[in-house]
Amino acid sequence: MSSLGIYIHIPYCLQRCTYCDFATFVHTEVRPPEDYVALLKKEIAARSSFFQPQILKTIYFGGGTPSLIPAHLIVELILELAKFGYTTGPQTEITIEINPATVDEKKLEIYLAAGVNRFSVGAQSFSNRLLKMVHREHNAQQTKDTLALLRKYNLNFSFDLLFALPTQTLSELQQDIDIAIELGSKHISPYCLTVPEGHPLSKNRPLEDDQITMFNMIHSSLTKAGFNRYEISNYAQANFESKHNLLYWTDEEYWGLGLSAHSYKKSSFLEQNDNPWGARFWNLSNFELYAAQIESLPPFTTQNVWPEKQIEYLLRHQALTDFCHTSLRLTAGLSDDAVLRKFPANAASSQISGLAAVQSIAQPLVQSGVLAQKNGHYLLTEHGLLVSNQVFEKFTFLAEDL
Repeated sequence: MSSLGIYIHIPYCLQRCTYCDFATFVHTEVRPPEDYVALLKKEIAARSSFFQPQILKTIYFGGGTPSLIPAHLIVELILELAKFGYTTGPQTEITIEINPATVDEKKLEIYLAAGVNRFSVGAQSFSNRLLKMVHREHNAQQTKDTLALLRKYNLNFSFDLLFALPTQTLSELQQDIDIAIELGSKHISPYCLTVPEGHPLSKNRPLEDDQITMFNMIHSSLTKAGFNRYEISNYAQANFESKHNLLYWTDEEYWGLGLSAHSYKKSSFLEQNDNPWGARFWNLSNFELYAAQIESLPPFTTQNVWPEKQIEYLLRHQALTDFCHTSLRLTAGLSDDAVLRKFPANAASSQISGLAAVQSIAQPLVQSGVLAQKNGHYLLTEHGLLVSNQVFEKFTFLAEDL
């Protein structure tokens, strides 16, 4: 089985949610979905040589609201990838994000026939009061109806829960958790609302101590119900972890297609740039600028078609920073052996090993109680989870550190 995943961004929404900072648009205000999918097909054709064609580990349709566009367009994209050797098999996880009340039985059956086997539902809350506050179009009953449809087909589905919303009470959050468990999801992603100071949703939020209580309440309730926290913001029952999201956190390659989508390749894709630490590259987030760039691409090129301003060639210290940050997000933690394999010492250039650099930072954090050391791994403790951003900041390396 390969380890490559493909992310396809579908930027259409019924409305802009108050807290959203993704590259999304109200569906009536931009080019129609048929035009956008034509752009995606052109992008697939033009850039298909930058990864090795293979049976994919994952495809993820994110947004936005992918379920808002006609289902046959989603199918066309899966088939278009296959035309260029990026095929799917029984083990390929194909996820589509859906919003309540945007999928009916007919649309669902089209997805299933194309191999879609995982559904991520944008539930956010089962409180109509809170849904209205963040400008979600659906109501709690529509969420329940959508989940009932997924259960009817015995499908694998996940959903997100927002907490620490303005005026949200502990009892409202507990009710959300209880309903989420009761409705049969095997994967739940609780996200603490994050908005900048001065944002309309920054007022009347629960106090910091209450947010910590909410965080602990979620963990306790979900673990009692048989969920394991495998990443800071993700809980799953056994064997229902998101394979696609794990690619991001385990240093695997991914190809992002569409508006604002990001990609990562472990080795440089430019012959003239022999960089062993890989590259990140991304698409523009302005709809018309993205369209113009894709429309100008030469077909089936083996040359670089990303402008330099849309590429970051990673240096050793940057790659180690990313490796530490993503690994520490996982319950499995940061592996000594994995760091040593990827970042060995280099006597010729007087470079110390990445492990030596990691240990010099990690050991004091173990002493302070935010990290634990277990079986050759550094793990965030319960206290460390609450201050994880501060821990990650410590693992931000400079060139002179190595």
